[in-house]
Amino acid sequence: MNEGKTRRLRRIMQQDNRTVIVPMDHGVTVGPIQGITDMQKITNQLTKGGVDAILVHKGIAKRIDTGNAGLIVMLSGMSNLSPNVNGKVQVCSVQEAIRIGADAVSVHVNIGAQDEDKMLQTLGKVAEECENFGLPLLAMMYPRGPKISDEHAVETVAHAARIGAELGADIIKTNYTGNIETFKTVVESCPIAIVIAGGPKCKSLEEILRTTSDALKAGAAGLSIGRNVFQCDDPTQISKALSAIVHKGATVEQALKYLGEKS
Repeated sequence: MNEGKTRRLRRIMQQDNRTVIVPMDHGVTVGPIQGITDMQKITNQLTKGGVDAILVHKGIAKRIDTGNAGLIVMLSGMSNLSPNVNGKVQVCSVQEAIRIGADAVSVHVNIGAQDEDKMLQTLGKVAEECENFGLPLLAMMYPRGPKISDEHAVETVAHAARIGAELGADIIKTNYTGNIETFKTVVESCPIAIVIAGGPKCKSLEEILRTTSDALKAGAAGLSIGRNVFQCDDPTQISKALSAIVHKGATVEQALKYLGEKS
């Protein structure tokens, strides 16, 4: 691997090759929702909780201090007001992300969407540029489209993850399939690190922690969870709890103590 890419990956993934990423690129997709109205405030809460990296769009990246956390700049975007919400387009270049100070970049691809071909073309192009500049690439690979009946089915999730690896990503973010055994199939069929997405707001904090724990048991390298972290009543403590599971091998019951809860 390119030496520069290796160095930058160390800012995102700790020595255990695991990571806690909090994406906050939602402002483009759904607007300034609860939790991300004051971006520096939430960033401070997350870094205090020990997250490894924060993912945002370029405009926010220029205006926040991520402290010791890695900075991942999102290159894809589309608002949910669009008639083609699944058709993500490139809104930032690799070079611009580097100028901002990115430790990595991210591209979003919806496998099965009407414009999958364009998104895959973007992914391939960005992967080449990242290799040239020594910049890690996180590919968000989601099965979404008219032919997808279940976005969490093991076959479609494994296919989406594998496409990202095949086209040059360094880390894959994708849906959790619901249990350890099926997600183990996804991990084993993908030659690079996989982190799980958070998806819709979970019903309880314990659910977030247990999903994370189970994903790690299946071989995941960590998580990239947004709303279930930044919309939490105490983003700092949930970050500490997740980091304890990911990096310290804490059980769900032990992690709940950071939140003052018992299972």
